[in-house]
Amino acid sequence: MPKITYVSADETARTIEVPVGTSVMRGAVFNDVDGIVAQCGGNAQCATCHVYVDATTVDRLAVAGPDEDDLLDFTAAPRHDTSRLSCQLLVTDDLDGLIVHLPERQN
Repeated sequence: MPKITYVSADETARTIEVPVGTSVMRGAVFNDVDGIVAQCGGNAQCATCHVYVDATTVDRLAVAGPDEDDLLDFTAAPRHDTSRLSCQLLVTDDLDGLIVHLPERQN
């Protein structure tokens, strides 16, 4: 099972096995990772699952779609080049070792 590392704003890292086909957001929510609010339940409507993908693993991801790209303009924490909505990141075997950093706030 792919392992995803969630790094909190205070730099505490937690690595979790997340099933293939599950979103990075759901992996966090199902494992009680603080820092992912997911108000809309993963429907790409609220931007409260914003993450910064680590520069060492960002190249594994497809480019954000237009809806995700638009929502990233409305995140509570500043948007960076590696900003993504974790609800839009579906785990595949290729994402094993993905690292995401959680912003200081989601809303």
